[in-house]
Amino acid sequence: MPDVIAIVGRPNVGKSALFNRIAGRRIAIVHDQPGVTRDRVSAEVEWHGRPFTLIDTGGIGLARGERSSDALAAAAVDQVQLAIDSAQLILFVVNAQEGLTPLDEEVARRLRASGQTTLLVANKVDHDGVIDQTADFASLGFERTHPVSAIHGLGIVALMEAAFARMPAPAEGAPDPATEEPTRDRPLRLALVGRPNVGKSSIINALTRSNRVIVSPVPGTTRDAIDVPFTVHTEGRVERYILTDTAGIRKNLHAQDTVEFFSAQRSEHAIERCDIAVLVLDAEAGILEQDKRIAGKIVEHHRACVVVVNKWDLASEAVAQAREKAEAFKEKKNRASRQILTTLGEYGEWVQDTLFFIDYAPVIFASAQTTFNLDRLLEAIRYVADQLRQKVPTAILNRTLNDAIERRQPVSASGHRLRFYYATQVRQAPPTFLLFVNRQELFSPAYAKYLSTALRQAFGYEGCPLVLAPKARPKTIETIRSRRSAPSPNLPRSESTRRRSPGQSRSPGSRGKRQR
Repeated sequence: MPDVIAIVGRPNVGKSALFNRIAGRRIAIVHDQPGVTRDRVSAEVEWHGRPFTLIDTGGIGLARGERSSDALAAAAVDQVQLAIDSAQLILFVVNAQEGLTPLDEEVARRLRASGQTTLLVANKVDHDGVIDQTADFASLGFERTHPVSAIHGLGIVALMEAAFARMPAPAEGAPDPATEEPTRDRPLRLALVGRPNVGKSSIINALTRSNRVIVSPVPGTTRDAIDVPFTVHTEGRVERYILTDTAGIRKNLHAQDTVEFFSAQRSEHAIERCDIAVLVLDAEAGILEQDKRIAGKIVEHHRACVVVVNKWDLASEAVAQAREKAEAFKEKKNRASRQILTTLGEYGEWVQDTLFFIDYAPVIFASAQTTFNLDRLLEAIRYVADQLRQKVPTAILNRTLNDAIERRQPVSASGHRLRFYYATQVRQAPPTFLLFVNRQELFSPAYAKYLSTALRQAFGYEGCPLVLAPKARPKTIETIRSRRSAPSPNLPRSESTRRRSPGQSRSPGSRGKRQR
């Protein structure tokens, strides 16, 4: 298991900027507004061949014994404490330009009480004139102060060398990441996306059985895209997932502030890099226009999808009571059992009809609050992942397409008819099929939809988008004989070929030369 390094400090000292600098990529949102980071944002990082987990935390904005009416601020402090308890080393960040503050002393008190190994990091030392201001931090009681500039990358190498010098050496016999073979069963990436306050964070906490991310009725609680590792042991095999909790994507993007704008960007990027997108809907609110837009983003990026109708317990108490009766009298097959199936079936058909452009995605009714049907959600994700990995043999693929084309010929356009020659699968995620045709401009979207339906009927692909890529077959190359007989475009006919026209005779001079 890799080591864990947590970045801790009061709000607006540059913790997220330092996190992005060490990670080597933009993961956490960096903004001048205090309190942007709330949840624990983690990343698997490697520094000079040594892997470790880096955690960015929200700022500790409460003094000792102080209580806040803001539930989000209190929850952010709890997340910081969880990060401190799980880390092997703490990077305590202070602002060198603002100097020592009472909140810095409160954070230092918490860290000394935890007993964790801590390095004091004075950030925003952008020039030599600021170094003298770091002397005030000596009163915090740490061994030394490490001056850095996260924005400009100054002092980062020295800081990481000092950090690893204070951490225990890796165990002997541990695999070297530089020489280790890449594993085939990498964790499956699941991105939970949807509108604000539909229960994405609640589903993650219910699946992991922990308070990994902050849950609040206030819309917009989640701002960063947070990766949460998740392992399931089923039937003798271990399934590893990375659950990505995303910020809710609002309707009016132009009216957002910069923090919400970057949050929406992180959410869309999470859709791009995931294997399966879990679209979370609110059963009480139904399907809104913004839900359709988010589903359109999933289709645009060709991501596999599972639709979750969350808060089902709140949508219909009568359905929940009917389900309890159905479970108690399954053998009798009473009316309540038929009624619950009918209700769920009708609602599911309505969801697929409304989101017709993503009707291949399975629909799961669940409740994060009561954990209702979360096991079925995992089963649906497992099934879609298996569908996503399948490889269709070329011979069977061409036979299936030929049968579909014989049942329904493509409509001719401009006097030309679309002809198919050959097909092969070139990618598995998303399933991509290369079709060689005579003219690719004749391949209409309507006929592509028809062939996609035929492939789904033959091979399943539930929850998976199908990409049909037509490619025109290269034109026939002219023969050598035709090229020899054709005159050169740059030379006169008499110089470009030695062949004579019919009836043409040799000149006397040329005949004489041949005789000599």
